[in-house]
Amino acid sequence: MEKMSYKLNDFEGPLDLLLHLIKKNKLNIYDVQISELLAQYLSHIEKMKQQDMEISSEFLEMAARLIYIKTAMLLPKHEEAESLKQELTGQLIEYEQYHKIAKVLEKEMNFGLIARIPQEITRDKIYSIQHQISVLFKAYTDVAGRKASNIPPSKEVFSQIVSRKIVSVFSKVIFVLRKLKTLNTAEYNSLFSNRQTKSEMVATFLAVLELIKTKRVGLDEENKKIKLLKVGAKVGSKKS
Repeated sequence: MEKMSYKLNDFEGPLDLLLHLIKKNKLNIYDVQISELLAQYLSHIEKMKQQDMEISSEFLEMAARLIYIKTAMLLPKHEEAESLKQELTGQLIEYEQYHKIAKVLEKEMNFGLIARIPQEITRDKIYSIQHQISVLFKAYTDVAGRKASNIPPSKEVFSQIVSRKIVSVFSKVIFVLRKLKTLNTAEYNSLFSNRQTKSEMVATFLAVLELIKTKRVGLDEENKKIKLLKVGAKVGSKKS
């Protein structure tokens, strides 16, 4: 015999589950049959137990509430049961309205998506890099000499002006290890001194990360120092 399986939805709370059962079984939300709703509710709770799903206390409290209303309705005078039933009906209708409004807002507001109007970025047009006069003069004479014959200037003349120095991370790894070779420790900020360019500073930072990752060096965050580690040593280990 084939074993029955259930596909259970995730519900935000007991009211969400009750509203789902009312719509599924086409019950009248304005005059809910408590006995039928209770049977469907307990059946769903049992399915959740069979699937080893964790049942929060609020679901169990709602089950006890429905059982109490059904029990009160069996009494000759069940004014309290009618009052409790009306209270539950009002909560279900109110929750249904909130649920509809939430779906409308979800489509219109795009929750989870943050956007802003693109802002113009002011571009710095001032050329601040300094060059030797001989380099600038050589580039100028090359352009002036070729202007009459409409020959484009050579790239070699402008290589010292517009080209950027490529700094490898490996070269900075050697730089850091050499700096730590004598004293074993050094100030972290000292690695970025001596007028390094942005490319050199980035390469130095990546080199430090690589050395920390491979446990070649350790970083003392409190004292802002970097330390050369022995092979197999751990960061923060103490000497015996």
